[in-house]
Amino acid sequence: MVIVGYFSGKQRDWAALMDAAARALEERGARVVGRIVQRRGVSAGGARKMALPFSSRTLLTYGKVREAAALRERTNADAAVFVGDLTQRQRRVLTGMLGCPAASLADALASGASGASG
Repeated sequence: MVIVGYFSGKQRDWAALMDAAARALEERGARVVGRIVQRRGVSAGGARKMALPFSSRTLLTYGKVREAAALRERTNADAAVFVGDLTQRQRRVLTGMLGCPAASLADALASGASGASG
């Protein structure tokens, strides 16, 4: 599976959060094959909108979604797990755009994540 994180530019521990997510999934039998990170507020223009997602439909920029889809395809990942929460609409839209199930980390951990091998 691919882990996807969306973080504010002010959030300094984003790498540790991604590592913790990967460990939690791997402890449940999942195989993490890649990571995608979208940070907001790193540039001066983004700083004003740091708490807002780039898109209410996907959280991410369109380019970052394409990057995640390409990584998923290249690695044959069977799921994309987002570190943050996803709405039903985001899950549905991202599943279609990524070509695999999209879930939040909390949902993946609650379901056991053991069925997802890559």
